[in-house]
Amino acid sequence: MSSIIQGESIKLPDGITCMRATEEWQRAGAYSVRIQGMNRQHNISLREEFDEHDCEGTRYIILLDGTYPVATCRFYELDSSTATIGRVVVLPEYRGKNLGRIVIKFAEEWIAELGYKTIVVDSRIEVVDFYKKLGYQFADGMNNVARNGVFDCIKMLKPL
Repeated sequence: MSSIIQGESIKLPDGITCMRATEEWQRAGAYSVRIQGMNRQHNISLREEFDEHDCEGTRYIILLDGTYPVATCRFYELDSSTATIGRVVVLPEYRGKNLGRIVIKFAEEWIAELGYKTIVVDSRIEVVDFYKKLGYQFADGMNNVARNGVFDCIKMLKPL
């Protein structure tokens, strides 16, 4: 996977562009995907979707089809050696094209560049296998399911 430099983007196959969202208009694209993918699809209120972690210091990856935002994720620091990836969303009509994997891989690359040693995700139960394929493992075993908004989630981690 090719690396991208902060504030720049990289073209991927099928006309998809991957971008580190460092400017407000880019973050707006990430928010747009989240509104369409979570607010509209799962009826999650904007208040629940946009929480205290959507703030200064949180970083976003966005995938664009031409100029249209189609996938995103965010990450932020948990402690000096750990970052957490969350709000991974791929629009329904773009699922099955490996865009979730791509957005996670680019986030992991940026996290590693920033010097973090571990990544944590709160995986929805139905996508645990997706994260396993990317090298994540259960943080506390499969018995530690917690409710996160409207989803049942389990904490997974990946050492870098």
